[in-house]
Amino acid sequence: MRARKLDVGKKNAFTLVEILIVVVILGILAAIATPQFASATDDSRRATTDHELKKLRRAVEVYQVRNGNALPNVAPGDGTWGEIVLPGEYLSGPPVNSWVGGPNDGVIVIGNAPDGAYQTTHGWIFDDATGQIWAGSFDANDQPLPMP
Repeated sequence: MRARKLDVGKKNAFTLVEILIVVVILGILAAIATPQFASATDDSRRATTDHELKKLRRAVEVYQVRNGNALPNVAPGDGTWGEIVLPGEYLSGPPVNSWVGGPNDGVIVIGNAPDGAYQTTHGWIFDDATGQIWAGSFDANDQPLPMP
């Protein structure tokens, strides 16, 4: 029986060139995938704000039906929706505008028209004369205004 020789000097390992090729390929794949995730995030923020706006409008409509066409006592400020934000009644909590995001995503301003450009100062616009509601940084057709 012959004994096997061990190659003491030979090691099984990746060369530096092979590792660099793998890193470059992973970098290319990451560069392709990252914009798709950014687009998905924007789509999610847009859809969430649209959903919150529809819930808010329905809550005001239900409030008006239950209260003889009166409008809720909405005041300017952070989440000050008056009677429509009562657990178990209309909304369980104040809505937030994910498209605006940040610390002002729940702030309400009193106005009679939607925003003309993207802004981050308020999340919602309430017309206290008509009861109309617009999402901040959305146009009259409920489409998001482009971010700068």
